[in-house]
Amino acid sequence: MNRLAGMTSPYLLQHADNPVDWWPWGPEAFEEAERRNVPVLLSVGYSACHWCHVMAHESFEDDAAAAFMNEHFVNVKVDREERPDIDAVYMEAVQAATGQGGWPMTVFLTPDAEPFYFGTYFPPEPRHGMPSFTQVLEGVRTAWVGRPEEVAEVAQRIVRDLAGRQLDYGKAGVPGPEELAGALLGLTREYDAVRGGFGGAPKFPPSMVLEFLLRHHARTGSEGALQMAVDTCEAMARGGIYDQLGGGFARYSVDREWVVPHFEKMLYDNALLCRVYAHLWRATGSDLARRVALETADFMVRELRTEQGGFASALDADSEDPVSGKHVEGAYYAWTPAQFAEVLGEDDGALAQAYFGVTREGTFEHGASVLQLPQDGPALDAERLAGIKERLLASRARRPAPGRDDKVVAAWNGLAIAALAECGAYFERPDLVERATEAADLLVRVHMDGSARLARTSRDGRVGPNAGVLEDYGDVAEGFLVLASVTGEGVWLEFAGFLVDLVMARFAAEDGSLYDTAHDAERLIRRPQDPTDTAAPSGWTAAAGALLSYAAHTGSQPHRTAAERALGVVHALGPRAPRFIGHGLAVAEALVDGPREVAVVGHPDDPARAALHRTALLGTAPGAVVAVGLPRAADGSGGEFPLLAERTLVRDLPTAYVCRHFVCARPTTELVDLADQLGAVRP
Repeated sequence: MNRLAGMTSPYLLQHADNPVDWWPWGPEAFEEAERRNVPVLLSVGYSACHWCHVMAHESFEDDAAAAFMNEHFVNVKVDREERPDIDAVYMEAVQAATGQGGWPMTVFLTPDAEPFYFGTYFPPEPRHGMPSFTQVLEGVRTAWVGRPEEVAEVAQRIVRDLAGRQLDYGKAGVPGPEELAGALLGLTREYDAVRGGFGGAPKFPPSMVLEFLLRHHARTGSEGALQMAVDTCEAMARGGIYDQLGGGFARYSVDREWVVPHFEKMLYDNALLCRVYAHLWRATGSDLARRVALETADFMVRELRTEQGGFASALDADSEDPVSGKHVEGAYYAWTPAQFAEVLGEDDGALAQAYFGVTREGTFEHGASVLQLPQDGPALDAERLAGIKERLLASRARRPAPGRDDKVVAAWNGLAIAALAECGAYFERPDLVERATEAADLLVRVHMDGSARLARTSRDGRVGPNAGVLEDYGDVAEGFLVLASVTGEGVWLEFAGFLVDLVMARFAAEDGSLYDTAHDAERLIRRPQDPTDTAAPSGWTAAAGALLSYAAHTGSQPHRTAAERALGVVHALGPRAPRFIGHGLAVAEALVDGPREVAVVGHPDDPARAALHRTALLGTAPGAVVAVGLPRAADGSGGEFPLLAERTLVRDLPTAYVCRHFVCARPTTELVDLADQLGAVRP
């Protein structure tokens, strides 16, 4: 009996009609394995994963394979986005055993949840040196029945090895200018000076490293750091990884030139990159950066926003090919010259082919091309380009659209809230601030309980069953803190305080290091603890950033101390592995710079206060926090924002105060003076 029909996860629901007798993760599945004396087959994936779909179609929908699985295993399906803790624990084991990882992840466990055999995608027939899925099933079954002592020994050894990987970075020391300079040097060595980005194929958008580079430039004036950020952002924005028609970024590029993407679009990638391009515009005034930031923000609102006001997790890589009727990767996004001519006519079609790099040979599959903006493309006036894009978008909208995973993940919505709030403030788009506020309202109403504990996911306004993990607390707190700075509504600072207090109480070890799960979370074979920033900020570094910003807002020394101790991981890893601790490096830049604390006071209907507030938000000083409100309250307090306490008007004019390292600059009423104090580029 397949038990997935009642789940909230779209990924699990995709497998509800499989002939496999799937169980959701839970004690009942392992009790059944114990009762039957069979191993557990754990399959982990996510809804937008192309190879997850492939393996599902080839194996999990195959009656013969399913019958063997049902007879000899208890089969458990897990959505890695709902249960990142399970995914992290077993992915660590897969990577330790095989040297690589990815999804779908296939792990065989004892009834005690101890892993003993690992893999990712297995084909239906032997291929490229890989055994077939059936061969793997038969081999595991044979070992389980014929060599049980050996299986038990392997499982116990793996669990011991994992337990020995306990991290101790809380005593590593606070990162300073030397570690940050060492990280920049390490990035310079790995930088692709021809194509932008870091490393080879596949090439992922280095959003958090780019944020570090922008902050490092703001603090030190390093032109090399800025140039790497500028060139990488332009290369990605011109490449196929960016949707040249609808905005938004795909997950990664399969080549090192950014030409052909792996087509799924993830909320976290787009939230992070939206913010990076907005910060690049803030630093340079780049028109390209402004356009991409706004197009990405509009993409998130248009295609990922749910009816309840949150943001869906992802759009699928695959969609139905109108010609073949098959679900294939990239069918929604790729174009042929003939399709251009059909939609645009001969003249505009030929011009658009050159403009978007569409060739007869194609850059993708079957003669189709992924749209790009080649450097040597023809110039088009804005009106003609807008007309071409409008017609192409209308034609694309008639194609079968990729599926959408519409569950709301707390952490990723926190990232989206921060990005949309800042874009709304920078580009004077109050609608984007409203969308950010609505998403924050949803997190409070649906995801947060009476003790301020977060649930990981919701769907259709119904909260999911899984507890929030550290990244949820860190990223949601960050989103609330940005929203507080942008809107001047202190309630968001208060909510952020609840969350960072829970981080300190429920996720921190005695040495200051952080765990991914709370002290009272479900016990797995190992308590996950991963400080590295990969696709999104790790919970560890996200929490460190939120703790630091909250401390700057409130003057709380315990929160600052907790942030400093958590940043010991950056002291240890920054110079050695800077590509994998990018968010931590960005937070460390804020720590070294202060961060600066900005208070803007004045009457809310005074345009001069609004101008000072926007100038403060446009400051490039790393991690600066901003509070805006009325002059000091009658009791001398700052009302909802501690930074506003004792702040008065100068000459009865709206006034800004900038403080740093317990020293305050002279209060100012002048935009130019405030901009100079915060390193702002005046647009």
